[in-house]
Amino acid sequence: MSAPILVAVAGGALTIGLAVVAASGALEASGRASTAADAAALAAADALTGWVAADPCDLAAQVAFAHDVVLDTCDTDVASGQVRVRVSVQTIFKRVHARARAGPSVA
Repeated sequence: MSAPILVAVAGGALTIGLAVVAASGALEASGRASTAADAAALAAADALTGWVAADPCDLAAQVAFAHDVVLDTCDTDVASGQVRVRVSVQTIFKRVHARARAGPSVA
């Protein structure tokens, strides 16, 4: 095999490999952000409804930190007991966001 063909094949494999690594990293970050948003919203809803003695948004921030993501927003509605959170995590190329809502069902 000649050297130019070998270099071209190696360059193509490297390009495809980097794209696959970047895509898998973004997919992992998306799953982690989604999981962390769910857990943070559930924890905050527990605190809001009195099951846990803590500030709802402080507890959501602690749960997000434990999942290695950043809590962007935390909105509580005391009347309905519902909590909405938004978290984010930085990937190689961009920031991935996830949202979640938790609390008693509102009929």
